[in-house]
Amino acid sequence: MSETTDVVWLTQDAYDKLESELTQLKTVGRPEVSARIAAAREEGDLSENGGYHAAREEQGQMEARIAQLESLLRRAQVGEASGSADEVAPGKLVTIAFDGDEDDTDTFLLGSREVLGVDDSVDYQVYSPQAPLGAAVNGAKVGDDVSYVAPNGKTIHVTILKVETL
Repeated sequence: MSETTDVVWLTQDAYDKLESELTQLKTVGRPEVSARIAAAREEGDLSENGGYHAAREEQGQMEARIAQLESLLRRAQVGEASGSADEVAPGKLVTIAFDGDEDDTDTFLLGSREVLGVDDSVDYQVYSPQAPLGAAVNGAKVGDDVSYVAPNGKTIHVTILKVETL
């Protein structure tokens, strides 16, 4: 991926929350899990030590999250979504109609869930600007008709109905 398509748009609030989570995991989470692993090792036979295996699994999940956060923050562009008010861009909420049928619509976020301020309770679908639909609508304006090839090989036509900045 090129540097510009690899960018993840984040609000300052989302960036700060992710950075805080990373700091918490590194400064508190790692030492706690390491201490639990060390304590479980002292108990003896590790092959049947459930506490040891649970702590090792937790350590693996934590290290994966740390790597994910580091990558995300390294690629982050902090600010508001670019483009004019009616132009589709990463960080904007987009409503489309399939095949011009205004009764068959979908609303989604172009970008990443982190743009929402790390709120997993939001019910929007999220499409990457690199995904077929995301690439097709990126840069389009309200009223534009665009098409893309779905993963199943079918060409799908959509009309941009609405673009909102979060």
